[in-house]
Amino acid sequence: MPSCINSIILTGVRIHSPWDADTKRIRGKNGSQHEIDISDEEEFISRSSLLHRLGWILLRFLVPDIKNLHDKKLVNDEASNLLGCIFKEIRGMSDLELERMEIDKAVHNAIKHRIVEFVDELLTYNPDFIWRKDKRGRTIFSHAIILRQEKIFSLFYRLGPKKSIVASRHDIFHNNFLHLAAKLSPPAQLDRISGAALQMQRELQWYKMESLVQPKYKDQVNESHRKPDSLFSHEHKELAKKGEKWMKNTVGSSMIVGTLIAAVMFTTSFTMPGGNEAQSSLPIMLNSDRNTFMIFMISNGLSLYASSTSVLMFLGILTARYAEDDFLVSLPTKLIFGIACVFISIVTMMISLAAAMYLMLHKTLSWVSIPPIIYLLSRLFFSLHFNFLS
Repeated sequence: MPSCINSIILTGVRIHSPWDADTKRIRGKNGSQHEIDISDEEEFISRSSLLHRLGWILLRFLVPDIKNLHDKKLVNDEASNLLGCIFKEIRGMSDLELERMEIDKAVHNAIKHRIVEFVDELLTYNPDFIWRKDKRGRTIFSHAIILRQEKIFSLFYRLGPKKSIVASRHDIFHNNFLHLAAKLSPPAQLDRISGAALQMQRELQWYKMESLVQPKYKDQVNESHRKPDSLFSHEHKELAKKGEKWMKNTVGSSMIVGTLIAAVMFTTSFTMPGGNEAQSSLPIMLNSDRNTFMIFMISNGLSLYASSTSVLMFLGILTARYAEDDFLVSLPTKLIFGIACVFISIVTMMISLAAAMYLMLHKTLSWVSIPPIIYLLSRLFFSLHFNFLS
């Protein structure tokens, strides 16, 4: 079942815990009160929820996986409640007690494995945990930067006026937030993005958190006597070289396709289906089947212009200086725009082909327009699901 459908179902699924029991107080004949336990299912039926129950049974019949989704949601809900109880208990613990229970290791593992709920619950019940440092002098948000966990780092923006104070913290190696962002991402995080150039872009996006820190932190040096800019260049030297090589290889292959399409479309624009009239030199099909001929000409021209534009974009990429900042916006934007133009040129080329075949053969073979249309639709479907940058 697709993940998007799972998310929709999980949102609407109502949790029925088998061990929950609502305690109800009733009054006896002698005026005394006593308590009875009514199970969740009995309470469910007795409280005008029969329609919801029938809908639940029908949904389980139509969607066999609904029980598994319900159980997963139940486990997540109970785990969240358990975390809340644990974090309430550790609220008054001393630093020595927290070290004995290895809370720093647990938080680090939660950040590493992207368990946002753990960190969120921790900060909800223990807001002062934002100041806690581990043995390396690093806070929760320092680890989120190092491990490149953007969802966990997004909790930083909920701190309000405390943000500037938290962002000013240093670890024992005198690294500030910019130094930590300048370090190379863990391999597991880099591998989540295909293409060295796009990996470099992602690294630059993390490093561009200059607005979160005071300007003076850009010139601070760490234990290795490196400023954040110098550390970033040193850590990403090899990645920048791989990004340049990957970009040129991708552009080279795409440029060949764009050049071929432009050459074919330029030739086709002077070769009209059906030929031209002898006297006026106008295309014959312009009068006999004007609408289809206009589709042919417009799609031909669009394909030629789109492919030519893509070639220009790719030339701009090949002649770029490949500085670090170019990987942030300039190079990826040109690459995406160039590949989009190649895609448009392929689609319009197929429309032009279908129109040309229809103009030349539709009177003799009425079914001749069906294969190009089928191919065009299949090409569109394939292109929409194909990752150009893989």
